[in-house]
Amino acid sequence: MPVKKKRIFLIIKIAIIAYCLIGIALFYLQDKLLLHPQPLPADYIFKFDYSFKELNIPISKEDTVNLIRFIPADDTVAKGAVIYFHGNAGNVESFAASVKIFLDNNYEVWMPDYPGFGKSRGVISEKKLNEEAYQVKRLANRYFPDSDIIIYGRSLGTGIAAYLASTVKTKALVLEAPYYSIPDLFSSYVPLYPMSAMANYKFTTGEYLKDVACPVTIFHGTDDDVIPERCAEKLKISLKPEDKFILIKDGRHNDLSTHELYKKTMNALLQ
Repeated sequence: MPVKKKRIFLIIKIAIIAYCLIGIALFYLQDKLLLHPQPLPADYIFKFDYSFKELNIPISKEDTVNLIRFIPADDTVAKGAVIYFHGNAGNVESFAASVKIFLDNNYEVWMPDYPGFGKSRGVISEKKLNEEAYQVKRLANRYFPDSDIIIYGRSLGTGIAAYLASTVKTKALVLEAPYYSIPDLFSSYVPLYPMSAMANYKFTTGEYLKDVACPVTIFHGTDDDVIPERCAEKLKISLKPEDKFILIKDGRHNDLSTHELYKKTMNALLQ
């Protein structure tokens, strides 16, 4: 075999091996790339700037959902509840600052931690996240009717929120920095791999939205460097004519709630 052909063959061989090794690494490390929990000991004492109640919801012998129920000031009777599914890192403490706009509008905020996050216990999976979200909604219905409950998802939590809203009745669904699906999001980073087959988590938000009967409001930033704008834009085909897709100019992944357009839209929705 000529030297030139040998070199080409060697380069192809190295490329194939590298492709396979990277693919194997992505497959086995994907959960660590997607999820960044910050666990807390069971006796940890939360301190927030808002009134709250801490609930531990037993799901099974192995699984317990720790939930913070933020309460409007002055013990006023809340006009509703926002069930808030947070992002992929930290725990409820990392997202507590986001509840102010809801409390100011006299809504409670029910924010559960995922298995392995904060004081929630159990092994995390997509099926378990969906099941536990449903249990939180059932508990909220002891205090509020469907017409007074808003389901809210942020980043990772948008897939959970969209799934829940597709299976239950609720006042509204709000998605902050969503994605079309987890495989689609992964593909935006590693387009050469079949992520639809490789991804452990699917969260097909675009498909869930087709079954959501309540009004939907979506916020996304033009400068989101975590979930690219194009991943959210794909959701438009799943929306109803009356639903809202709000693109915030210069909005980044973690600052949408600081923009006036977000505040104006949410204040109107929470009336």
